[in-house]
Amino acid sequence: MADRAGLRRRDFDPAARGALDGLRVVDLSRLVAGNMLTKVLADHGAEVVKVEPPAGDSLRAWKVKGVETSWKTWCRNKRSICLDLRAAAGVEVVRRLAADAALFVESFRPGVLEEMGLSPDALLAANPRLVIVRVSGWGQTGPFSHKPGFGTLVEGYAGFAALNGFADREPVLPPMFMADAYAGLYGASAAMIALRHAETTGQGQVVDLSLFEPLFAVLEPQMANWRLTRQVKPRTGSRSTNTAPRNAYRTKDGGWVGLSTSTQAVFVRLMRSIGRPELAEDPRFRTNPDRLQHIEEIDGVVRDAIARMTLDEALAQFDRDGVTIGPIMDVRGLDGDAYVAGREALIEVPDAEMPGGVLPMHGEVPRLSATPGILRNPAPRLGEHNAEILRPLLGAETFARLQQAGVILGGDAA
Repeated sequence: MADRAGLRRRDFDPAARGALDGLRVVDLSRLVAGNMLTKVLADHGAEVVKVEPPAGDSLRAWKVKGVETSWKTWCRNKRSICLDLRAAAGVEVVRRLAADAALFVESFRPGVLEEMGLSPDALLAANPRLVIVRVSGWGQTGPFSHKPGFGTLVEGYAGFAALNGFADREPVLPPMFMADAYAGLYGASAAMIALRHAETTGQGQVVDLSLFEPLFAVLEPQMANWRLTRQVKPRTGSRSTNTAPRNAYRTKDGGWVGLSTSTQAVFVRLMRSIGRPELAEDPRFRTNPDRLQHIEEIDGVVRDAIARMTLDEALAQFDRDGVTIGPIMDVRGLDGDAYVAGREALIEVPDAEMPGGVLPMHGEVPRLSATPGILRNPAPRLGEHNAEILRPLLGAETFARLQQAGVILGGDAA
């Protein structure tokens, strides 16, 4: 197994600056996709102002042992204000924030923004350079635009679940927020493209970001293959329809490894490593198309060989012999793994609610040499930045009046 190593502990630095310093983002989104999008921008210096309802972003409700782990990890580097958007005065505050922002992100059901009086036309009239990202399950147009669109529905409809799992069992939905995560990452790219256009032309625009299309797009080239063959790709478990052998294999001591022979050279090295070099010349296995035709036989040879090794023995032997193999890890192995720690893919930050006073979270992604990501502040308390953001915007008297009226909520007293 991989060596163990302690994670690097990082402190938040309120003075830290990133490449997107000066970019204000007004974020009305909820749950994962929008927060993933704005997390990428916040990690690189954007000022992300979370506009939360009185109950807070829905992520706050996803607690483990009373700790808001989802909120803490997806909403670091952001700031929070809390408004009652059922009140006209609350909507007016958002309108004023958007008038001075570069990016506006929302994830309401299509049509709700218009009902609130915050239609893209109205926002762009006040701020022609504004980029508006609208996150929804199925998009702002089309026959499903009115439907609820949680990621689970999209993961089924886009074709992912039908491909995932084993042929003799039910389709398998992903055990994580796959559709939302892809949408958030695509959305961050789309936002930067649109912001570049606004920078060069002065013209803002609307980004119509569905959860469906990003996931549907990464399943290429499934549709082209269907048109060519008129065959639905079967569920193959951990096997591949492109190369063989490729699978998850169990070791003698109960561990699991993932192995892929994507090139002929790797297959030849694999056969030599397990003491069966003659199989590389066997007509059943000589080429990759041959092996795909006889996948049960070749998979059985590899499975039996690995079943005679411990996990450490398999990793050491195949690594020595140039065979592409790796352990199948879970969080127990990844916590303190030397590679993960060495890349700072996982770091620890101060957090009084966590055991030992530290919270593990992913490092900044992507990794840039000249303008690395930053850790400016932990995920905020509900309405923590009300006074800091809204008092200068509204003036002290109006700010105090809206607090008294219950339009501005949470945070510290004025």
